[in-house]
Amino acid sequence: MSFGFEVGSRLDGQLGRTGVITTPHGQIETPAFIAVGTKATVKAVLPESMAELGAQAVLANAYHLYLQPGSDIVESAGGLGRFMNWPGPTFTDSGGFQVMSLGVGFKKVLAMDAKGVTGDDVIAAGKERMAHVDDDGVTFKSHLDGTMHRFTPEVSMKVQHQIGADIIFAFDELTTLMNTRGYQEQSLARTQAWAQRCLAEHSRLLAAHPDRPQQALFGVVQGAQYEDLRRKACRDLAATEVDGRYFEGYGIGGALEKENLGTIVGWCSDELPEDRPRHLLGISEPDDFFAAIAAGADTFDCVSPSRVARNAALYSRDGRFNVNTAANRRNFGPVDEDCDCYTCAHYTRAYLHHLFKAKEMVVNTLATIHNERFIVRLVDDIRDSIRTGDFEAFREEFLGRYYG
Repeated sequence: MSFGFEVGSRLDGQLGRTGVITTPHGQIETPAFIAVGTKATVKAVLPESMAELGAQAVLANAYHLYLQPGSDIVESAGGLGRFMNWPGPTFTDSGGFQVMSLGVGFKKVLAMDAKGVTGDDVIAAGKERMAHVDDDGVTFKSHLDGTMHRFTPEVSMKVQHQIGADIIFAFDELTTLMNTRGYQEQSLARTQAWAQRCLAEHSRLLAAHPDRPQQALFGVVQGAQYEDLRRKACRDLAATEVDGRYFEGYGIGGALEKENLGTIVGWCSDELPEDRPRHLLGISEPDDFFAAIAAGADTFDCVSPSRVARNAALYSRDGRFNVNTAANRRNFGPVDEDCDCYTCAHYTRAYLHHLFKAKEMVVNTLATIHNERFIVRLVDDIRDSIRTGDFEAFREEFLGRYYG
C-alpha cells in the first residue's frame, strides 16, 4: 500500500473530523493517539502488548536511534518495524526537538508560558549550551557521551530513511515561547528553507531506493504563539514543491501555551490542505485532546503516559492519582473500574502500591499498560463520538468527571 488519507465524518460547526491514514504497514483510524517508543520501544512494555491494548502505530525518535544503536544498524535489521517486532505503521520525528530541547537544557519540557520572553539565546538555568544553530543546520553535543555531531536537513532525511518509518518529519528549528518575536521570524524562515531541502533530499532518496516501502514526509509548522507566523508557516509549507512532490501531511510543533492550544491548532487547520493529515506533536492531557481534535488535529504523540506511569501516576475516569500513596495500600479494586486493560482485569491498586514500594520492576510494565490503554481508548472514544454526533456531550461528561 502507498500513503493516503481519506476524511470521514466531520464535527458540526468545528474543524474536527475522523479519517483514515493508509501506510505501507496498515491503516490508522483518526483521530488517533500514537504511542511513543523513543528508542524503538515503549519503555517497559512489549510491542505485542501495545498491539493488544489497541495502539495503532508507534513513534520512535531519530535523534536517539541515530546516537544509539545507530540508524545504519536499524537499516540493516530491515527497518524500524522489523527491528522492534512491530508489524503496524510507524513514525519517526526529525530529531529537531531533542537536538534543541536537550541542547539548551530543557530536557523533556519546554517553557509553556509566553510571559517569560527574555531574549534570542534562551537556555535553561544552570545549563551549558550543547546545540548551536546556523542557517545550514545544528551542531550539537551528544547527551550520552559528549561527542560532537551535526544534523542538517539532509542528514535528518538520511537518518529517517535508514530507520525506515512510514511517516517521517522534516527537520525544523524548535523555539521556546521565551524567544523574542524577532528570533521567531528568523527561525521560521530558517525552518521553511530547511523544509524545502528536506523535501528535495526525500525525493532523491526515494528515487535511489525504489524497492523500499514508500515513506511519507510531513512538514512541520512553527511560529510559536503568533497567529500571523503560524498562518504564514502553513501557507508556505502547503505551497512547498519539489519535482511535483508536496508534503503528504503536516506536523504542528513548537511550544504552545496550554490555554491557546485549540486556537493555534485552529489557525493551522484553516490554512493547511483539507486532504492531508495534521499531527500535533507532544500532547497527552485529556482536555488538550478534546481541544485539539475539535480544532482539526488528526493524530498526536507524547511520552507522558508511560513516563508518569513509571512514577506511580495513573489515569482513571475520576482523574490522575498516585497509586503509591497510603490510601491505596489496602484498596483491592482495580486502578479504574471502567478500564478494560490487562492490568485492571488482573491486578489491584494494593498490589501495584506494594510493587512500587518494593521497587519491583514489573510494576513499570503493569502501570504503563494501563496508562497507554487509557489514553488510546480515550481518543478512540472521541473518534466514535464524532461519528455518532455526541462529541460535545461526551466532552462535557468526560472532562467534568476527570477534572471534577
